[in-house]
Amino acid sequence: MKKLILSATLLLSVATFAQKDELKTLKKIYAKDVPSAEEIQTYRSTLTALENIATEESDKVYANFYKVMLPILELSSQGDASNSAQIAKLINAKNISILADGLNQTLDFEKKTGKKIYTDDINETIQSYKPMFWDFVVALDGQKKYNEVSEILYSIYQLDKKDQEKLYLAASYAINANNYDKAIEYHKELIAINYTGEGTLYYAKNKATGTEDAYSDKATRDSFVRIGSHNLPREEKIPSKRGDIFKTYAMLLVEKGKTEEAKTAITEARKVSPKDTSLILVEADLYLKLNDLITYKKLINEVLAINPNDADLVFNLGVVSQNSNQLEDAEKYYKKVLELNPNYVNAYLNLSTLKLSPDVKLVDEMNKLGTSANDIKKYNALKAERVKLFNAALPLLEKAYELDSTNESVKSNLLEVYSFLEMTDKYKALKAKK
Repeated sequence: MKKLILSATLLLSVATFAQKDELKTLKKIYAKDVPSAEEIQTYRSTLTALENIATEESDKVYANFYKVMLPILELSSQGDASNSAQIAKLINAKNISILADGLNQTLDFEKKTGKKIYTDDINETIQSYKPMFWDFVVALDGQKKYNEVSEILYSIYQLDKKDQEKLYLAASYAINANNYDKAIEYHKELIAINYTGEGTLYYAKNKATGTEDAYSDKATRDSFVRIGSHNLPREEKIPSKRGDIFKTYAMLLVEKGKTEEAKTAITEARKVSPKDTSLILVEADLYLKLNDLITYKKLINEVLAINPNDADLVFNLGVVSQNSNQLEDAEKYYKKVLELNPNYVNAYLNLSTLKLSPDVKLVDEMNKLGTSANDIKKYNALKAERVKLFNAALPLLEKAYELDSTNESVKSNLLEVYSFLEMTDKYKALKAKK
């Protein structure tokens, strides 16, 4: 029995020494700036050997660390000779995701043990390779490979949790890829970390190109102004995306048939910020999508109580009233919009449409009439009613066109009115305009 115990102890000791030797070899090659092809081969075989004999947690963690870093080392070994095809082969969505998982495991382990062997090196590696990963994102975006773009952006976020914008972009690209499950997951995480996206962009005009360059920090922008390459500095606030995030999250849940979850998400958000108008609008949009017009209007009026001079909100009330055939209310809201903002083109357009809405019924009645004297009399009376409608819509459309001559809906409707009212000269002049 003693001999068996001694033999087992001896085997364990040999395995432990072997592990330490493997780790030393890997560490030595890993430390090289440009490892040779031979050393990469040694690295591979040593890594395989270590994975087969690693038993302790630390050895398993570092074996995995060296494994996920293999593509980076292979890229380094190629030096300046690497081309885009080789880079794409080594640095792809799958490898970046594996890299993120492996590096985070190592960082978590070193935080737990208090021994920062590779923590600083990992952080430096992340920052030095992020620009390359971003270039990869841009290239895939150009190829419309949105699912892969989303995966890489999420992996970059996993590598650097301070870079929360990458999570926001990953969520957006997941939607572009129609990957709604991932989009829901990422939006849920954005809400959990309370991401708002608020900030400031710092602009300065590039004297050489004549265009404005944007910077995320003031010090960098100011340094370019100071050396004279840029001038005309200005700043622009980036508004909060919080409302949009909740809105998209709720809409995604509705799309997946999870209506109650969507309602709960908005309710919980509003408990935290009951007077946040962006969240009330998100809830309103949700009920509009669910065709609950009564709740929608109640919520819009709640926002109006907080923000009574918001022309966009009043316009939305007009739209929902018009869609639910509450035409008197719709007209009231559109007129209120024009009191608040006399240049609101869509209010003029929708109000003109509202004025013309009885026309369909009038035309239908006219088409049913015959050729008797009584029917002809009715026909002329109905035609006179139509003329009144078109004359009521005319100044509204002309004003809308005056404000925005590029609006095709306005131009099309105005041409129709000119044609009906036999305003030939105006019709021809407008038709000739491009």
